[in-house]
Amino acid sequence: MDITQLILDDHHEQRRLFAILEEIDRRDTGVLSAIWSRLAAFLELHAQAEEEIFYPALLQVGIAARRAGAVQDETLDAIHDHNEIRDAVADVARHQVGTEGWYAAVAAANTANSDHMAEEEREGLTDFRRLAGLPRRHQLAVAFAAYEARNYAGVQSVDKDPAGYVRAAEKKTRADGSLSVGTLKRT
Repeated sequence: MDITQLILDDHHEQRRLFAILEEIDRRDTGVLSAIWSRLAAFLELHAQAEEEIFYPALLQVGIAARRAGAVQDETLDAIHDHNEIRDAVADVARHQVGTEGWYAAVAAANTANSDHMAEEEREGLTDFRRLAGLPRRHQLAVAFAAYEARNYAGVQSVDKDPAGYVRAAEKKTRADGSLSVGTLKRT
């Protein structure tokens, strides 16, 4: 098991759910609402899981590999993107399901999410595979899967200050790149 693969699997599911929305009859607002509710909750859960598990670990391995600047930039951008996705998801709720405004808001959320996933797949996940060994990626995959399982019913959506997020994550990281907490502690 590899955290980068779990994230890619989540990305595939997000793309699949957005595609399903495009295939449903616009008059079938009950189904549209149900699929959107699932997707909106999943987008937030995925973002929170990345923010709790993946991005602190990316910063950790980047610091240890003396590539702090690159991983800081990737993390800042990712947190900013997560905020944009949250805002786009919130905008969907302002529209009646099945209306032109609702579809436009869903399309905006899809664009924000697609842009983020493409960038993350090109940069953050690729860098992480280069910097972290498979045992570490496995350990993080277990934590990521557990986080999503524990929070399957959803998590509260909260925008984060990207710079504050990075500062807080870096404060938890020792000079040797260890987060020095729980199962993420380097021995």
